[in-house]
Amino acid sequence: MTSTNPRAGWEKVGDQFYRKIRFYDAVFDPDIELENYIVVGAPYAGALALYRDESKVIRYRAASAASSSIDIYSCSGQLISRLNWDKGSIRGLGWSEDERLLVVTEDGTVRCYNGLHGEFSTFTLGSIAEDSGVKECRFWATGFVALCTNNALVAVSSYDEPRPKQLASASDGDVHSWTIISPAYTLSRSVEVLLAIGHTIYVVDATEAEDRGLSDGPFKHVQVSPNGRFAALFTEDGKVWVVTSDFQNKLSEYDSKAKTLPGHVEWCGNDAVILAWEDEVHMVGPNGVAGKFFYDGQVHVIPDLDGVRLITNDVCEFLQKVPDATEEVFRLGSTSPASVLLDSMEQLERKSPKADENIQRIRPNLPEAVDTCVRAAGYEINIHFQKELLKAASFGKSVLTLYNSDDFVEQCERLRVLNAVRDYKIGLPLSFDQYLRLSPERLVSRLLSRHEYLLAIKLSDFLHLPAEKIYVHWASQKVRISTGDDDAICELIVQRLKDKNGISFESIARAAYDEGRSHLATQLLNHEARAGKQVPLLLNMEEDEIALDKAIESGDTDLIYFVLLRLKKKLPLAQFFRTINTRPLASALVESSAMAEDRELLKDMYYQDDRPIDGSNLLFAEALQQTELQAKTDKLRLASRLLTDVKEPNAMLRSKVFAEATQLLKMQEIYDKEMTENAGSYKGLSVNETMFRLIKSGYGKRAAKVMSEFKVPEKSYWWVRLRALVAARFWGELEEIAKNRKSPIGWEPFFNEILQAGNTKLASSFIPKCTSLSVSDRIEMWVKCGMVVKAGEEAFKAKDLNALEELRSKASANGAKEIERMINQLKPRR
Repeated sequence: MTSTNPRAGWEKVGDQFYRKIRFYDAVFDPDIELENYIVVGAPYAGALALYRDESKVIRYRAASAASSSIDIYSCSGQLISRLNWDKGSIRGLGWSEDERLLVVTEDGTVRCYNGLHGEFSTFTLGSIAEDSGVKECRFWATGFVALCTNNALVAVSSYDEPRPKQLASASDGDVHSWTIISPAYTLSRSVEVLLAIGHTIYVVDATEAEDRGLSDGPFKHVQVSPNGRFAALFTEDGKVWVVTSDFQNKLSEYDSKAKTLPGHVEWCGNDAVILAWEDEVHMVGPNGVAGKFFYDGQVHVIPDLDGVRLITNDVCEFLQKVPDATEEVFRLGSTSPASVLLDSMEQLERKSPKADENIQRIRPNLPEAVDTCVRAAGYEINIHFQKELLKAASFGKSVLTLYNSDDFVEQCERLRVLNAVRDYKIGLPLSFDQYLRLSPERLVSRLLSRHEYLLAIKLSDFLHLPAEKIYVHWASQKVRISTGDDDAICELIVQRLKDKNGISFESIARAAYDEGRSHLATQLLNHEARAGKQVPLLLNMEEDEIALDKAIESGDTDLIYFVLLRLKKKLPLAQFFRTINTRPLASALVESSAMAEDRELLKDMYYQDDRPIDGSNLLFAEALQQTELQAKTDKLRLASRLLTDVKEPNAMLRSKVFAEATQLLKMQEIYDKEMTENAGSYKGLSVNETMFRLIKSGYGKRAAKVMSEFKVPEKSYWWVRLRALVAARFWGELEEIAKNRKSPIGWEPFFNEILQAGNTKLASSFIPKCTSLSVSDRIEMWVKCGMVVKAGEEAFKAKDLNALEELRSKASANGAKEIERMINQLKPRR
């Protein structure tokens, strides 16, 4: 990386240039014998997982741990964590794209490590894997496939919701090699498996296993390119074929002349294949042309998006195809505008007039040259050449009249980020393409998993990303590793985070609770501003009353209901009522909810709270809803009994009401038995309704008895009697009533009710009795009955000449003459 030659490490393979970039030296301790370890790397320059290869015998070391472990390293050889392992033989070790480590055991148990420090979740692959045993696993970004010893295939397509699914059955026979095609590159959008069995290859998916009809096997290695378009096949006689992934076209062939099988066959990007033996690497490019690299010790090949990482005890290198922009600028003898622009910058620094000549020569292509230099700077690992390319781009920009500098500024930001995380202390040797695919947010997440909080905060500030997650992660880790006093830890965390917006203290408190520090968790929750976050965790911590108080303080009725339902299920009923008794809002919500959904709970609540009047009201309401007489009377009796020892006037009034209701029900039962007319049942009717139906049915004396028994006011009784007689059309009885001198309700109601029933003659008989009404009102009443002449006589008696004038137009022929006569009598004589 300190070389002054930009083409250092370039290798021409066929007509393509490839380069090998050394990121780190002295990576692993010499005591770590990499030849005895299985090494798998996370994508996008992620962490390395080392696990001792159980098939190899190693020297006994007295200082070595008795139990095996999975060691997590950065690419620079920094030990991140050590995961103790005692769960049996490992048959699959791989990474997801978000740097979660997957460990699959022989019995089909899967551990998914959600970070780099030991937190994991577990699931199994089902009975098939458990019965036959897992042989090997192949991983892709979001899932994996397990090959069992009986050739059964089990796929898991999501680590968040793992649902193992068996794929179609393939042919019997030994599997020489196998690989997978990621769902992103299959037509079915589900994973496909390539199995090398016998002399052919089977393509297996969820529904079928298809023989591709090859006959040149057996194939000892099968590997699919990252874009899913090509496959590399390593034959038994040491040859490598590159074919299309549908196995229809053979693109190239390379004879390694090796007598032993390579340990690794991987793709370097999408246009070269890597063959790796212990200390030798062959890179097979297009058209079967190969380059060779040699090392002093065991080399492990870690495939990635745009190349491969080569890991030994001494070095961590990255092998990739030289990017087009880099080749265009630095290729020996290049005359491209970008290369000329870079040379112009060098001439300018030497104050040579050739700088201006070169610029004028490429002036038509200068914007393109600037863009190429900006892109090439992103692909450069060497900071010196990054600066040179950016200076050249800046020089070209200064010459142009119009140029959008957004790409230039963004590239400078990206390079600052990449240079920071490539430092050996961090150990994330990201390439430019990997960074673009990974995204800044996920890069920050990777820094958090390595506990690089300071750098994560600086990057977030620099890239204008929210930093709340970083602070929460730091505080949660502080809680986990601190051994000090809970109060001191809480004060430290709150002091550090008090000026930060959007901090979720609930997440920090949950971490404390998971560590068994309930007191610290409760203290931290007091600083959580969102009650909806506080309450669920408090309930899990058995802090029921605090949870209820927090919910009430929030004023969120849904949240209060949530707490109350949890408490009702959890606590004995008496304790539940005691808990809410001192909290009026909670009591009111329970009461309103129980009124609509659980009357028995409401009765228990009234009894527990010594509220006999409310309890009796509830029983009375239930009595009204009953259809059987016995059930009604039983409810009323219980309601009355609740009020026995209550001395309040209100209670005494209710007792009287309940007694009268019982008496009325008994009378109604008698009426139903004795009266056979089809007027309907009396049960459930009020006193007024009962009297109305009795009078309408011709039982006036019984109605009078009901009036007497229940002390119905005389006016109310006369109203009920009037309406019942009119409804029954008992005109004779109404005529008898008309003979009375007085009516408690007056005579106008009789006129109105009878008139509405259509009996104008009987209604008119009540007009003379309405002496309290004005003359105009009585005139109007006569008119309503159709008796205009009678209305005229009423007006004549009152000597109301104007009323007579109005009535003349309403009268018939004979009536009009009579009205005219009355008018003439009232007119003054001359």
